[in-house]
Amino acid sequence: MKKIMLGNEAVARGAYEAGVKLVSSYPGTPSTEITEVIADYKEVSCEWAPNEKVGAEVAIGASIRGARAMTCMKHVGLNVAADPLFTVAYTGVNGGLVFCVADDPGMHSSQNEQDTRNHGRSSKVPVFEPSDSQECKDFIKHAFEFSEEYDTPVILRLHTRVSHSRSVVEICDPKPIEVKDYVKDPSKYVMMPANAIKRHVVVEDRTKKIIKDSSDLTKNIGLHKVEMRDTKLGIITAGATYQYVRDAAPDASVLKLGMVWPLPMDLIKDFASKVDRLVVVEELDPFIENEIKANGVKCEGKELFTMLGEYTAKMIRAALTDLPLPEEGIDATNLPVAPGRPPVLCAGCPHKGLFLALSRLKVQVMGDIGCYTLGALPPMQAVDTVICMGASVGMAHGFDKATDGVDSKKTVGVIGDSTFLHSGITNLLNAVYNESAITLIILDNSITGMTGHQQNPSTGRNIRLEEAPAVDLEGLCRSLGVASVRVIDPVDTFGSEKVIKEELDKDVVSVIIARRPCALIPTGRAKKGVEVSVDYDKCKACGACGRIMCPALIMGDDKKPMIDAEQCNNCGLCVNVCKFDALMKGEE
Repeated sequence: MKKIMLGNEAVARGAYEAGVKLVSSYPGTPSTEITEVIADYKEVSCEWAPNEKVGAEVAIGASIRGARAMTCMKHVGLNVAADPLFTVAYTGVNGGLVFCVADDPGMHSSQNEQDTRNHGRSSKVPVFEPSDSQECKDFIKHAFEFSEEYDTPVILRLHTRVSHSRSVVEICDPKPIEVKDYVKDPSKYVMMPANAIKRHVVVEDRTKKIIKDSSDLTKNIGLHKVEMRDTKLGIITAGATYQYVRDAAPDASVLKLGMVWPLPMDLIKDFASKVDRLVVVEELDPFIENEIKANGVKCEGKELFTMLGEYTAKMIRAALTDLPLPEEGIDATNLPVAPGRPPVLCAGCPHKGLFLALSRLKVQVMGDIGCYTLGALPPMQAVDTVICMGASVGMAHGFDKATDGVDSKKTVGVIGDSTFLHSGITNLLNAVYNESAITLIILDNSITGMTGHQQNPSTGRNIRLEEAPAVDLEGLCRSLGVASVRVIDPVDTFGSEKVIKEELDKDVVSVIIARRPCALIPTGRAKKGVEVSVDYDKCKACGACGRIMCPALIMGDDKKPMIDAEQCNNCGLCVNVCKFDALMKGEE
């Protein structure tokens, strides 16, 4: 049976067909849908982990016990999971073990561009890279088999365009895979120095064997593909870039690599010998190019292409051929141009009132990864820094210590509930232990918002929306030694401002939990037909409500507000900022 599938959906299907027993992941765009789809297969043990390191370690445990296991994350998530990755490369596996890692060239939803192939090379773990949905399904199945054959974890490197594009996939029945017997073997699985030294030898020998065998992967399972056409131009490429190359240079000979680390150098040298000009086309780092040149093969690469962002067929064609560029599919010359619209928080978003309060207080705000990163933009313009998951807490502590406590009176850390559980807890413990005086605000919107509303340990539901134990954030913070823990409703922006000011005056670590559900989940939505109303007799057209930039509030030509009933969530933020009682919440 054939079906059109998203790349991520195809990975999930392939893992299911391969007999995966356990999947433990942390959501991160563009990888999230893999685990969400896996959850639909009831035979698979599936879970959201608090962070990528935990997810990886759960999968490693299942693998050593003898089950096929997988963990999924985005590229920056692999940084969090790098510690277990580098060591499980030494121990090897029992059941097949795959790390699915989705890179994000162009930074559609990420704070950096990062090339996962470098992690593969550094950790000495093979990296497979599919180019469409069918290969997503096939390659994950190959990855499990390869993992068990060579006693190694395998990285499946995905890409935004592959993860989020759809193509036809051949569906098969799942393969029954028994959990293997576990045999106690400390010399293999206990990585104390004496054992690790011996296992390093095994890893290097394994890499040599994989390189020796990798050229055969072309004819054995079709992992690498050689497409000989006009030999004046030969292109080496992989993954999503292969699709651009086929459109850009349809007559060129192409070597499409399916395993991008370690590289099949014999195959590459043979291909190079058959073409007059050899060009490597790859997004981000010159990873393949540098390896090929290091092996004495002459080629072109990054001197023709940028190291930044995504490529297009048009860009590649312009760099490689004298052929005219393809015509645009649509003549956009006379089309109306949509007005520019800055990104804003959703109507009814609980974060906006909190950030407006922080903006009025003129404090320094150490931000974090989540929807609330938009607190850096108008109308709030409150966030000073955003680095990575959990960093807000440690950075606020750093600000405090760098100025001998002076900045503790004017600096806060802001972090979401899911991000706090991901990597904020240890930073908060550190701040308490080292006698900081920071104020941390946990934005508890009852969900993992930015990646599409996944559950987390504080929501009371698991990945399948079944009831699960919920972390008590207040109790957790007190158990870490936080002296003052308070809960506020962030829509009460002026009440929030008062509480924040009081906590900033304290000389100990304090936590404020700003609690209100995300406006896009059922518990955060107002009933249909219940929205804010306007008393135009009282309205003075002062513009205060308009300045909060709520998408549900439209300013008329008379500078008085109109309410978009379809978008209004009846949160009451505009009601709170109106000094003339001209705005009224609807009755629930």
